[in-house]
Amino acid sequence: MSPTRREFVKNSALAGAAAAAIASAPATFAAPAATELDELTVAELAAGLVAGRFTCRGLAQHYLDRIAGLDKSGPGLNSVIELNPDAPAIADALDSELKAKGRRGPLHGVPLLIKDNIATRDRMQTTAGSLALVGSVPPRDAFIVQQLRKAGAVILGKTNLSEWANIRSAHSTSGWSGRGGLTRHPYALDRNPSGSSSGSAVAASSNLCAVAVGTETDGSVISPSAMCGLVGIKPTVGLVSRSGIVPIAHSQDTAGPMCRSVGDAAALLSAMAGLDAADVATAAQRRAPDYTKFLDENGLRGARLGVVRKYFGFNDAVDRIAEAALAAMKRAGAEIIDPADIPTIGKWDETELLVLLYELKADLNKYLAELGPGAPVKSLKDIIEFNNQHAAEEMPYFGQDQFIKAEAKGPLTTKEYVDALAANHRLTRREGIDLVMDKFRLDALVAPSDSPAWLTDLVDGDHQIANNTSAAAVAGYPHITVPAGLVRGLPIGMSFFGRAWSEPVLLKLAYSFEQATKARRPPQFLPTADLHA
Repeated sequence: MSPTRREFVKNSALAGAAAAAIASAPATFAAPAATELDELTVAELAAGLVAGRFTCRGLAQHYLDRIAGLDKSGPGLNSVIELNPDAPAIADALDSELKAKGRRGPLHGVPLLIKDNIATRDRMQTTAGSLALVGSVPPRDAFIVQQLRKAGAVILGKTNLSEWANIRSAHSTSGWSGRGGLTRHPYALDRNPSGSSSGSAVAASSNLCAVAVGTETDGSVISPSAMCGLVGIKPTVGLVSRSGIVPIAHSQDTAGPMCRSVGDAAALLSAMAGLDAADVATAAQRRAPDYTKFLDENGLRGARLGVVRKYFGFNDAVDRIAEAALAAMKRAGAEIIDPADIPTIGKWDETELLVLLYELKADLNKYLAELGPGAPVKSLKDIIEFNNQHAAEEMPYFGQDQFIKAEAKGPLTTKEYVDALAANHRLTRREGIDLVMDKFRLDALVAPSDSPAWLTDLVDGDHQIANNTSAAAVAGYPHITVPAGLVRGLPIGMSFFGRAWSEPVLLKLAYSFEQATKARRPPQFLPTADLHA
């Protein structure tokens, strides 16, 4: 007999609390043995399927076994919140189709994981990590899930995240959710993988799937990707549909690829993008191309890249990696314009938060209303009350201060909101990214993506030193991070960002940089960082 909602909430909370409790004391375990699928790209998996070396079912089972060995035991990464019970059957059907008709495209039979705020109308939950949404039934698959299924991808399951995509509290611990507990960093288990797409980052980096999908409002694809040694793409808002994704703010929300290589990220972006009648923002895009066609090993040759120096200086070791990255770009033929600072950095901080709070209330209430009359919660106000009633399970470490502030906001016609949104766009676009790119005739802006991963702290919350995500996030512009090196064994990424709809240019630059440096190193699941590395 299936558990009741009350039993599910209770069991999920106990599991989450247990995961969080052991996070500070990783168990000793044997290092996982290398396998032939480790670090393989989407293209290599596809070639193996066509050649008969692999089967769709065999690939799915490999990753399911690896999840069992690394995520649920061994180092206990806790990146996967739920497995798809239909994944083996889907893989079998794709094997039959491959034999009868050939492959649908690059993602045919490729196993992937998606974040638990992306709706699926199947036997999996869609909860944004919150016990309040357990038992809710989305009206349909999110548009990007429809796209992925159409491309022949095998959705293995859903990943843990910072609950409600890290908007519930200003004092949160990233990677923790009431339903899923705490996700661990794969390079040093006592460190934080960053949020909110922490589970997707950890799973992809740890080879628990071929590729993964995350979402971002400000930093939630770029930061965990950079900290976990991945390529992450935060697309232009409107390139990837937002319909069916638990929202924070429509002016900044987007889903994006989180992968071990630029080629994989380009292939996944190609499958995800598309026009969606349910998301008006997608009407601004041209027909989505095959982004893998823009991958050019010589893509840096002749490129003009502006260095955003205001994003340097927070860590000497990170600066050394970034300087080495700039030198590699220059050797590859890029012209480096240094500095090329965005003059408005920091001026939109207060207005960004205002916009997020207003849009959170409006957008989340709209999403919940579409769940139908059987939904366990129907508004942000209901969620706040649920958290108060289940405080031991939902708020053992931090509260819901941001939710309470959002609930107090008025409609999106309020002058305070309208003015704040206009200021955001003016400061980040016309007086920000566009201004500096016009001034120096740039192809892209570059800077280190983020700080090294901090120690997870369930008492005081996150200790992030710096990142560069907000300019592109607030503008709604594209941003790509690529592995650039290690600090004490912890990954550091290098960012490429620029104008709206410039994904083809950024992918060309990012791929060329990746091929020139080949900086990604797989995680070793160490109990703590190697301070002598």
